Amino acid sequence: QASQEELKAAYRRLCMLYHPDKHRDPELKTQAERLFNLVHQAYEVLSDPQTRAIYDIYGRRGLEMEGWEVVERKRTAAEIREEFERLQREREERRLQQRTNPKGTISVGIDATDLFDRYDEEYEDVPGSSFPQIEINKMHISQSIEAPLTSTDTAILSGNLSTQNGNGGGSINLALRRVTSAKGWGELEFGAGDLHGPLFGLKIFRNLTPRCFITTNCALQFSSRGVRPGLTTVLARNLDKNTMGYLQWRWGIQSAMNTSIVRDTKTSHFTVAMQLGIPHSFMMVSYQHKFQDEDQTRVKGSLKAGFFGTIVEYGAERKISRHSVLGATVSVGVPQGVSLKIKLNRASQTYFFPVHLTDQLLPSAVFYATVGPLVIYFAMHRLVIKPYLRAQKERELEKQRESTASDILQKKQEAEAAVRLMQESVRRIIEAEEARMGLIVVNAWYGKFVNDNSRKNEKVKVIDVTVPLQCLVKDSKLILTEASKAGLPGFYDPCVGEEKSLKVLYQFRGVLHQVMSADNEALRIPKQ
Repeated sequence: QASQEELKAAYRRLCMLYHPDKHRDPELKTQAERLFNLVHQAYEVLSDPQTRAIYDIYGRRGLEMEGWEVVERKRTAAEIREEFERLQREREERRLQQRTNPKGTISVGIDATDLFDRYDEEYEDVPGSSFPQIEINKMHISQSIEAPLTSTDTAILSGNLSTQNGNGGGSINLALRRVTSAKGWGELEFGAGDLHGPLFGLKIFRNLTPRCFITTNCALQFSSRGVRPGLTTVLARNLDKNTMGYLQWRWGIQSAMNTSIVRDTKTSHFTVAMQLGIPHSFMMVSYQHKFQDEDQTRVKGSLKAGFFGTIVEYGAERKISRHSVLGATVSVGVPQGVSLKIKLNRASQTYFFPVHLTDQLLPSAVFYATVGPLVIYFAMHRLVIKPYLRAQKERELEKQRESTASDILQKKQEAEAAVRLMQESVRRIIEAEEARMGLIVVNAWYGKFVNDNSRKNEKVKVIDVTVPLQCLVKDSKLILTEASKAGLPGFYDPCVGEEKSLKVLYQFRGVLHQVMSADNEALRIPKQ
């Protein structure tokens, strides 16, 4: 937001500070020439409306981006923004050709009813009957990839394999999707499998109004019993900023009508639904609370009742790494019994492990299904996950330090040279501030501070920035904007990739004050 006058004033001040003719020492003169040239290059960019518009919006990468040679010099900032976005779209289209967006699910069903439902008299004469029998009774694997053909057309190839108690089958599907306009798209689907015959489907999505859309999916399934048609239509509407209402009508093998209301906010997710259909009719209520912590912890519960019985579910999920979310849900129902469902989402892959514990409502099964995963999770988190993440972070930081070592060394040398060149100016500023009982920076440090007892084994990494900060004092005021302070004259990054702060001890009107500011936080002293 700086005006041209402010840019000129800052340019003149830095030129006076770094001008080579002001320094007689050969070493200082060489350092001053290098910093003077950097200031001149910066001013050349910012004093030109076109290059400044590019830099303000996209930084250095905008200036260096391939394709800028086609931009006419007479264009305005708004036109330059449009041109940059056009070039970005072209690059995105090229990247689309290399993107497959794979998605997959692996589900392994485990039968552990022998833990709770076994009868001793049946096992008296069976060798090894003292140990419960736990077995895998079903598996399901599905995978899909997308292949962008053009900016509007996409081919989607998917397949799945399922097996249960030794019997199973699979299918493969190909879908072609075209975005017809900003309001909708259409999709043709072709499929075949060993359990069912060929499948032909058509799906259409359309925004009716800015707050309402409709999706229709019709399919023809060919089999030995003949042709089985199916039709599903969903009408959805925004009831308010955070609430959606859905009406679904399904006709075919399992005909049903379903209505639901979903409310999703920053801290909660609430759903209520009712279905009338053949063979299942039910009502369902679910609630999920989202904790605002760095692990994105969520606790959820639901109640579902219908012709098939009643099911109560409760559980939680938590982020265990940058790309992984682990969740567990306990399901208690009549006549379904007790089950524990464990789910791991890793990027676009999902691993699901439903464990059936008992066909009856046994308090012991509910207790172990609830307490067992909690004990295992906290033990794993403390002994495995936390140390692994800490080591991974250290490796990433070390890699980042190595990749930026030469650049940081150069910045450090520039900062040290700038501090030496500032000495005379700082002396004059301090004399002027002392005369008016103004702002004097007694001490200032920038970098990583350790104030938390839990981090007392970590090393403090700070640099002294007293001189550079005093040099920025003007009319008894120090004003820093919302940007990383590592870019200020006389500063550099002492701890790449780590959280940094600025600590200042200053004197104003003869009274000592202290202030601490986060790296990207704006700072204005003296405080009002």
